[in-house]
Amino acid sequence: MTGDLPRSPLAVDFPDMPPVAGVEMGSAHAGFYRGERDDLMIMRFSPGTTCAGVFTRHGVGSAPVDWCQHQLRATGGRGVRAVVVNAGCANSFTGRAGAKAAERVAAAAAKAMGAKPREVMLASTGVIGVLLDDRRITAALPAAVAALTDRSWERAAGAIMTTDTFPKGAQALAHVDGHPVHIAGIAKGSGMIAPNMATMLAFVVTDAAVEPKALQALVRLMTARTFNSVTVDGDRSTNDTLLVFATGASGAPPIARADDPRLADFTDKLKGVLFDLAQQLVRDGEGASKFVKITVNGAKSAASAAKIARTIAESPLVKTAFAGEDANWGRIVMAVGRADEPVRREKISVAFGHLWAARDGAVAPDYSETAMSDYMKNAELEVTVDVGVGRASWTMWTCDLTKQYVAINGDYRS
Repeated sequence: MTGDLPRSPLAVDFPDMPPVAGVEMGSAHAGFYRGERDDLMIMRFSPGTTCAGVFTRHGVGSAPVDWCQHQLRATGGRGVRAVVVNAGCANSFTGRAGAKAAERVAAAAAKAMGAKPREVMLASTGVIGVLLDDRRITAALPAAVAALTDRSWERAAGAIMTTDTFPKGAQALAHVDGHPVHIAGIAKGSGMIAPNMATMLAFVVTDAAVEPKALQALVRLMTARTFNSVTVDGDRSTNDTLLVFATGASGAPPIARADDPRLADFTDKLKGVLFDLAQQLVRDGEGASKFVKITVNGAKSAASAAKIARTIAESPLVKTAFAGEDANWGRIVMAVGRADEPVRREKISVAFGHLWAARDGAVAPDYSETAMSDYMKNAELEVTVDVGVGRASWTMWTCDLTKQYVAINGDYRS
């Protein structure tokens, strides 16, 4: 299915991505898809690179997720030398055979790049329940290693795509104690997107020097308001993986604590890169024609606001109303109520952009069906809800649900 879908109307162009000191990337054709597209991507890091990761909480999980979690625990996130990513086979729900296949991939990659297997991270994406044919990866590794360069970001992003319609990348320049450091990342995801850490993979690299515990603390904190605040279809993947690597090759001083004031600018810029990548997943939602920001205010707690916002964002009735350009605000109210969180019915207010549909539990006095209908024709929409019980808020990003989503997923393995 991949490669033959029209580019999303919400797509953004791939940015100019400068080299990041201490990282090279390469890709090759391993044959998991028909045609000659690249479906294997590798990154090689300089010695001393640290790593942090956040993974799916899915009850089934996958062999590459298990591998990464085990190696990060064993190494403490130190001395990571490479990551190997394949598209076309998730290697999930494949039992001991899948675990062995992952081990063989790590061993082959380690040998090809002069590392040890425990220094290699793995990620896979594609069909669940199919055993990974690691021979394809082993055969393609020499070509991927030969292609290693510090500038092929867009090609690397293209190699990890499944039903994605455009490659996703983001970058930023930050300063640590006066030293410039680069941050760059790529991601893939289009359907099965509702991270709780879609099919979502993201790999971010910086040449800052950040100790593993500090890096892990930052990544876990930032995930809540970035990757965990987007949803396409409400389905969480077995393979969701976010890995952040710090090569330390910029010359900036090493930082050991996440709250070190010298990391302030870096923290802000890293969050910006993660946020950019997360939003691109929604912009490439399978069949999407609307990019929607949903903010819930006045909730009892941040967790309550997040649950209400996610319930709205994942409601099929709400999402199909967006697709039909129908400002059916009653569906918003329906979703608010079924989130089973504290709300005050007589205080609930709903706005589309700057237009109020409901105020204080009733139709807004200045409600205009014509104005609402005109607003819904926009490709980018904002919905704001106040539930009237507290001061907490949360924002989710989602897309509409169209006939094309059904067509893509009905034909996924055809």
